Formats: sequence, structure tokens, C-alpha cells
Amino acid sequence: MVKDEKGITTAEYAVGTAAGAGLAGVLYQLVTGGFGDQMLRSMFSHVLGLLGIG
Repeated sequence: MVKDEKGITTAEYAVGTAAGAGLAGVLYQLVTGGFGDQMLRSMFSHVLGLLGIG
């Protein structure tokens, strides 16, 4: 007996898309918030220190 799995594939894409959008939203909040600002400044300072500039 052969089953039609088109609906399952569509549901998997929908769940993956929703999870990706949710993760993107969380990352956006982290980067644009105070934590993200502090993290970016720290990373930038560290890279400048490694290069001997800062």
C-alpha cells in the first residue's frame, strides 16, 4: 500500500519556517538589545587588541 505523504512534507516545511523565523527574531532582539551592543563592542575591542591596534 502506497501512502501519499505530500501533507507531511508541507507540514515539515511549515514547522521549519516557523522555527527559523522564531530564531531570527530572538537573535535580532539579542543583537539590538544591550547585551548585543556590549558583545559587539567586546568582540571589536578584542580583535583590535589581537591586531595590535587597540
